[in-house]
Amino acid sequence: MTRYILQRLFFIIPVALIVCFLTFMVIHLVPGDPARVLLGPEATPDTVAALRQQLGLDKPLLVQFGLWFWQLLHGNLGQSIQLQQPVLDSIIQRLPITAELGISSLLLSLVLAFPLGIYSATHRNSWLDWVVNVLTLISTAIPSFVLGLLLILIFAVNIRFFPPGGYVSFSDDPLGNMRDLILPMITLSLGTVAVNMRQIRANMIEVLSQDYIRTARSKGLPERRVQYIHALRNAVIPVITIVGLQVGAIIGGTFVVETIFLWPGIGQLAVTSILAKDYPMVQGVVLLSAFLYMLANLLVDVCYAVLDPRIRFEKQ
Repeated sequence: MTRYILQRLFFIIPVALIVCFLTFMVIHLVPGDPARVLLGPEATPDTVAALRQQLGLDKPLLVQFGLWFWQLLHGNLGQSIQLQQPVLDSIIQRLPITAELGISSLLLSLVLAFPLGIYSATHRNSWLDWVVNVLTLISTAIPSFVLGLLLILIFAVNIRFFPPGGYVSFSDDPLGNMRDLILPMITLSLGTVAVNMRQIRANMIEVLSQDYIRTARSKGLPERRVQYIHALRNAVIPVITIVGLQVGAIIGGTFVVETIFLWPGIGQLAVTSILAKDYPMVQGVVLLSAFLYMLANLLVDVCYAVLDPRIRFEKQ
């Protein structure tokens, strides 16, 4: 197991190098001039040229990449053009805020999906099973930006029970933090609830028809023990794969959700940096997202061995 983890960590290195190169090139090929955006349309060409030289944007693209990558190897993600502060400091400041939203959304998705999926599998073709399946299909079809605006319209504008946006830290105001969190958390998690629920339902139906489940029942074991101990443990393994993939979807979803709800996390920082052509900041956020996604996939593989001892990662 240790050997497998070390191998996966080693394979992350070339993937990270490719991500670094593609991120740098794609960002710099987008039309627009950071110096022009920073100085405004009234700036003279000489002023723009001087700022481009100061920022190092007048050098050839490969030279810029080499300088940036050399700084990256030393733990320096560069200086933000828009905020005029180190990129790493800005990311560290906002990362806990995005982590709060992302982790709570993922937990809410799993808390809702597991009981709904298990109940639908054990009560197939019941009226509640039909209702749950219809609701999951509807929630999957609604884009997150549409859902977020609908929630703001209903619960913030009409009912006025939740704030339409903003953020207050949990340490300053725990109740205010929870009120600010609920709407963006629901918006970000609703689509993943449907996917997880349907996956759990399908896996449970398949596992409950296996021979070892019939054997457990023939031994007189309680039905609840058969479902939650014998069946669920094997049914949950494919769900872990889906959850690992959803980490990427949640990271991408924060770009939209944080912008809609004025949640001052990494996603909102990335959107404002893209609009301002802040190359170093966008590169830092993309690298962080890619690293988190690769780490999530590594954790998924580790969970396989924990849940099912038959899975062996070591080479024979």
